[in-house]
Amino acid sequence: MSAGSSAPSAPHGPGDLHLHSDHSDGTEPPAVVMAAAHRHGIRTAALTDHDTTSGWAEAADAAVSLGMSFLPGMELSARHEWRSVHVLAYLIDPEDAGLRALTDRIRRSRLTRARTMAERIGRDYDLTWEDIEAQTAEGATVGRPHIADALVARGHVRDRGEAFGGILSPASEYYVALYAPDPVTAVAAVAGAGGVPVIAHPAGRAGLLPNRVVRGMLDAGLAGFELGHRENVEPALGELRRLVAERDLIATGSSDYHGRGKPNVPGENTTSEDAIARIVALGTGSAVVTP
Repeated sequence: MSAGSSAPSAPHGPGDLHLHSDHSDGTEPPAVVMAAAHRHGIRTAALTDHDTTSGWAEAADAAVSLGMSFLPGMELSARHEWRSVHVLAYLIDPEDAGLRALTDRIRRSRLTRARTMAERIGRDYDLTWEDIEAQTAEGATVGRPHIADALVARGHVRDRGEAFGGILSPASEYYVALYAPDPVTAVAAVAGAGGVPVIAHPAGRAGLLPNRVVRGMLDAGLAGFELGHRENVEPALGELRRLVAERDLIATGSSDYHGRGKPNVPGENTTSEDAIARIVALGTGSAVVTP
């Protein structure tokens, strides 16, 4: 990442700590993502691409040039039984061996899965691997969003939403499951890499994780929950608010911006300066980059 001071007290203003670029399933380069956040009043931003930190340097340079603070992050894939669980990993050491082993395995699984799904879909639809690669930024791991974009480009569906609701849904004959560690293992890996683990959109329609899993994550070093997110719903959200208050956990709020990939807008939910300061104080694997 670019040079910049790393004083813990420096991050300021509204924070959006969940943003995606085309290094995973967003549609814009990291610099464009930072510019979008800045236009919407964000002054501290985290790039949290899925299972990769490859966009950090570009995002940090762009953020600093705009007078913003950049908080390095990643969204680590996990799974409990049938359910996907996403662990936001802030201020990790990207070279940590344990975490790298997990992310490397997940990315390999994504590629194998995408190829298998593409083969299955190609039997019934006019779709080739080259179509999918054309929708994938250089260096990004191919995933379901890129297959969705290829289906849109070919005219088979109107948008990503239709693709994920049909051809790419878990109920589809074309679907292939992705490898992901269990949530406790994922949280422990983030904490072991000097990072600050926060569960993304934890109160969605699927409901809360079982208490035993939540306790396991807390014992493994879970720091907080992303309470401000458009997918969270009551009454699960209220239960998490009570847990956060009881355990003095960190509560964040973010947009989960994906560019054209989702309707989410930077800054639609934000993280307070106090919460950002707590994250910065806890993280030891990398440093926040400030102007």
